[in-house]
Amino acid sequence: MYFWPLVTTLLSLGIALIVVDKLISAPRYKEGASDHFNGKKFVNPNTLDAHHYGDVLKWWFSGNDKGLWHKLTEEDLTAAPKPDPAVHRKELHVTFINHATFLLQFDGLNILTDPIWSHRASPYQWIGPRRMRPPGLKFDDLPSIDTVLISHNHYDHLDLQTVRDLHRVHNPTFVVPLGVEQFLHEHHIDNTVQLDWWHERRLHERLALTAVPARHFSGRGLFDRNKTLWCGYVLHTRLGNIYFAGDTGYGDFFREIGREYGPMHTSFIPIGAYKPRWFMESIHLSPEEAVVAHRDVQSEQSFAMHFGTFPMADDGMFEATRALKQELRGDPLLQQEFRIPIEGDRHIIPASKEANS
Repeated sequence: MYFWPLVTTLLSLGIALIVVDKLISAPRYKEGASDHFNGKKFVNPNTLDAHHYGDVLKWWFSGNDKGLWHKLTEEDLTAAPKPDPAVHRKELHVTFINHATFLLQFDGLNILTDPIWSHRASPYQWIGPRRMRPPGLKFDDLPSIDTVLISHNHYDHLDLQTVRDLHRVHNPTFVVPLGVEQFLHEHHIDNTVQLDWWHERRLHERLALTAVPARHFSGRGLFDRNKTLWCGYVLHTRLGNIYFAGDTGYGDFFREIGREYGPMHTSFIPIGAYKPRWFMESIHLSPEEAVVAHRDVQSEQSFAMHFGTFPMADDGMFEATRALKQELRGDPLLQQEFRIPIEGDRHIIPASKEANS
């Protein structure tokens, strides 16, 4: 007597999952021209794959101790001054918004990385990881944005509402990895450039970009895992090369990037969402690994990112920064080379010696 109600319930659940997936999943990459696309999905460097859904459930129900978080307000942070409309001096201005969002200003250009101003990293603003720190710069205080770099299509790195707002107000060029371009086109954002690993594109007389490997995964829905690419970027500028790592675990590709494009003038390297290591090691750097990556790419100046904003793993709000400070302790030079930025802070970095020569 319970058979048909059970069948009906399971059928309804299956239909609901299909509908939800249809609503939130990103379109798949289909061209098949990349040597790390196997015809169905993209694969990581050294063919190392990320975890499967069973591992996710194991993590969720493992009973691990979760680090502490508490919500900060604008009153808890120092008010940030508006950035200059443009920077024409031979220096880089870096303003930390938070998470993986930076405003980079140099050579008259204004560039944003993985921009998110929404309250949640989610397809819907009533569910999902909540922003625990306000952005370090109000959206309305942004200067005119020329270029937006998007490392992959996860909600905390490709925030659709923010991207729409940037397109409406600034109409920048959006640089994305393979497959992500189609998602933007479906939302009527056509000023796009898509790149594969190691492919370079000149965007401006004073700026060229190369997409470089990262060790991560992609997906916005239930069944579109790894159907689009993920990457970091190297910006080739008159100041020197600038490296934005995106979201990544550790791999020997860091040394390859360093050999090819180092020394880096400035790098942006993730340190957070790194616990538990058995689960996160393949997709997120630990603070200790971030220091190794900093050295691998021969970075003159690095900034930590991807910490303390959205609770997305077992580490608490301040664990990643405390661990990084511990790793830097006892090395004053390294403490200067690898900074932990605060929302709204503006850092001014002169051009590399090689660029000045």
